[in-house]
Amino acid sequence: MSEHPDSQALELLAPAKTAAIGREAILHGADAVYIGGPAFGARDKAGNSLADIAGLVQFAHRFNARIYVTLNTILHDAELEAARQLAYDCYDAGVDALIVQDMGLLELDLPPIALHASTQCDIRTPEKARFLAEVGFSQIVLARELTLQEIAKVRAAVPADTVIEHFIHGALCVAYSGQCNISHAHTGRSANRGDCSQACRLPYTLEDAQGRVVAFEKHLLSVKDNNQSDNLCALVDAGVRSFKIEGRYKEAAYVKNITGHYRRLLDEILDERPELHAASSGKTRLLFTPDPDKTFHRGSTDYFSQGRKADIGAFDTPTFVGLELGSVTKVGDKWFELETAEELANSDGLNYLHKREVIGLQANVVERKGNIWRVYPNEPMHTLPGLRPGLAISRNRDHAWELALGKKSAERRIGVSATFAETATGFSFALRDEDGIAVAACADFDKQPARHPAEAENGVREQLARFGNTDFELNTLDIEWTQPWFVPSSLANRLRREAAEQLEAGRLAAYERPLRKAAAEPPARYPEETLSFLANVYNEAARTFYARHGVKLIAAAYEAHEEAGDVSLMITRHCIRYSLSLCPKQAKGVIGVQGQVRAEPMMLVNGSEKLRLEFDCRACEMHVKGKMKKHILKMPPPSVVPLTFHPRR
Repeated sequence: MSEHPDSQALELLAPAKTAAIGREAILHGADAVYIGGPAFGARDKAGNSLADIAGLVQFAHRFNARIYVTLNTILHDAELEAARQLAYDCYDAGVDALIVQDMGLLELDLPPIALHASTQCDIRTPEKARFLAEVGFSQIVLARELTLQEIAKVRAAVPADTVIEHFIHGALCVAYSGQCNISHAHTGRSANRGDCSQACRLPYTLEDAQGRVVAFEKHLLSVKDNNQSDNLCALVDAGVRSFKIEGRYKEAAYVKNITGHYRRLLDEILDERPELHAASSGKTRLLFTPDPDKTFHRGSTDYFSQGRKADIGAFDTPTFVGLELGSVTKVGDKWFELETAEELANSDGLNYLHKREVIGLQANVVERKGNIWRVYPNEPMHTLPGLRPGLAISRNRDHAWELALGKKSAERRIGVSATFAETATGFSFALRDEDGIAVAACADFDKQPARHPAEAENGVREQLARFGNTDFELNTLDIEWTQPWFVPSSLANRLRREAAEQLEAGRLAAYERPLRKAAAEPPARYPEETLSFLANVYNEAARTFYARHGVKLIAAAYEAHEEAGDVSLMITRHCIRYSLSLCPKQAKGVIGVQGQVRAEPMMLVNGSEKLRLEFDCRACEMHVKGKMKKHILKMPPPSVVPLTFHPRR
């Protein structure tokens, strides 16, 4: 089997909350799965036991698919040994790579397991990407905010054996990943340690420099969800080879649907471009039609791929409103009627917008009258404010769709070519799979001419094609004999079963894990000589790493509680001024407006929380400024292991 990295292989990388969901991801077409281990993953409530991960690895490797474990939080000194041990445990479980944020890990005695640089490493520039490739990362996950042109520049700057990974679907962090400390500042829960409180999804009132209200209680830091369906060819051309779906907190239905959707799109590209191939083996057959709009999203955006756009925000609501069905035509005391061309079902989830609030309801019973549906909601009608004729109704839970995804919804099979032949003492059945693995099963048998020669070959073909619950399906079968022989069904079945078992074992034996990439010598120099708290250096090993690579001044991570004043709690390419048409660059050349709009600071207010917005127009970035709450500042810095803290010298 070919070994990564292969510049012509396209990898569809799916998330897994659990090992069971990981299996479904592979069956639905994933070439690789990323999953949290027992600790130190950037989704602290999505951990899995090593035994479960080892089982998933065995399953994945049958299809030449890969398993990556997230070890991508920043680590306290007291956690380094536990993290090192976890790396060895993952390696012993057969894991293919670790996804890493903390550079301190590279100073430890790690197993020869491949390392991937997490998006938490904030990889935005060709210089940073090249540095990470030179210190031993074989795959790097780019910042979600990059344009196609910026991705291409990164690709051009890194060695050919470095795989570029990019998010193509799912929820978007409004801040550059790894550059958001607002959760820790306000709640003590660190996003860099897998425990984000999602302050970005809260409603805020926006005030200008004079204290005037510009927007009232809008979700101004909440952006729509990522969907790169229309940009996959352009991403391939820009150099992306691993296409990542977000969602380690998502349930199986989401993973099945979104993985199946992108499997179809990537297969279309592979059909059109024979120089490319899938990174794993086998073909997926979906037993449903994927539709990304059916599962949770906050509206879709391709973010900055094609450049800055004004409509990336999900300002009205951070919830899933789903697809619009139609409008209300009539309202009764226990029901309302809805005109729609769609099929409805009992237990569908419906909703509508009332005074900027999404009102949800469940359809208890639905009755069809042509294009009109009478809906009896679970909720009493008098508790549904604003429900009146003309109101638009959307569906965010399609019950029939969910039932379909709750059943078996995909199969994955590896194509084999077979030869059935006579031997001196009986018969043999040889298999060769799409990866070139070849096996043969033989049986002694006293050959006798077939009584019905015209039917003998068809009978053998029918028996030998029945691969049933194995991973294989028959593409071609050659029969090589000097005359039609009598072949009992029991013998054909035994040969097929033995050959399939041999092929399964042969595939696992031939599987090669990618090895840790050697770091460049002498050590590569980091692109900068000073690091602020935004570099997330939280342990002495990370300090040693950066010092060894030429950094002279290193500040402690925000979690070390050494930043008491106002700092950039969030750095984002999303600009509220731009989204509200208040950007000075937008005003250039507009008669009567030019020179009137300045990028003055603004204020976000949520209850007693106040955050100052500053605008770096040269970099086209917005900084959300604030300070750590006093009671959090006084708390011991976060770590899993109980520690005694001493005053700094």
